[in-house]
Amino acid sequence: MTLPALFPGVASPVGDAYERLAGVFPGLRVQELGDGERTPDGAGWVRAGDLAAGGPDLDSFLAWDNAQVLRDYGQQARPDVVATFGLHRYAWPACLLITVPWFLHRRVPRAPVEDVAFQRALGRMAVRVRSFACLPDDPAAALPGARVVPDEEALREEVRTAVAEHIGPVLDGFAPRMRRGRRALWGMATDEVVEGLWYIAHLLGEEDRAVAELELLLPGTVKPYVGTAGFRELTGPDGERLPTRDRASCCLFYTLSPEDTCVTCPRTCDADRVERLLRGA
Repeated sequence: MTLPALFPGVASPVGDAYERLAGVFPGLRVQELGDGERTPDGAGWVRAGDLAAGGPDLDSFLAWDNAQVLRDYGQQARPDVVATFGLHRYAWPACLLITVPWFLHRRVPRAPVEDVAFQRALGRMAVRVRSFACLPDDPAAALPGARVVPDEEALREEVRTAVAEHIGPVLDGFAPRMRRGRRALWGMATDEVVEGLWYIAHLLGEEDRAVAELELLLPGTVKPYVGTAGFRELTGPDGERLPTRDRASCCLFYTLSPEDTCVTCPRTCDADRVERLLRGA
């Protein structure tokens, strides 16, 4: 891992979090960039700023999703469905750049689009962390680039702000290709924040804590996010505790396979959810 020039002679304040992420989810590895190191491009890399620009680089990015649908489902998806798939495949890992260090170490990096790149074929992201927020008792509070905030709620606000700073421009880039208004787009962003961290926390063995943290992060009253974290519990026939959530948006997968809705989709009734959760689907 590259040691960022912002933190000379000391460990990166987010490096351990990214290493733990890769340890439980090898499908995503995060490379930290040095202060003068170029954000990768070419060889399958796409810069987040180029996705936000909504031009030819976004067209090339979405061509991969279009080809995947044709290959796997033998049909042409609507352009907005392709764009929805592509947005999900970018936003899910991008949100983890911010939420995982917060969840594990109470450190919230800023990751504007000009400092992030994605190579999805290899499951790689590159990020340049110039600044981060932390609590007063964090040893990293003395590092260059640290912004000390007074308490947990202030740190949660840093998470919301950092995600919005990154995802907002990306949503703007995708928006002309999608049949969705601003509220629906931010519903998608809300789902990516929640479902990404929920899944990683499950792999870490900390799912219950993640549910509690995400409910505080997204109480339903913070803009531009839409709705609450959406968690609730179902009960199986033998009293099994079955955690689920209700998505704020739809991934549109039903347009390709109507019988295969997501288990958290508003279209999936509770009886089907219970059955699928019991069989691990």
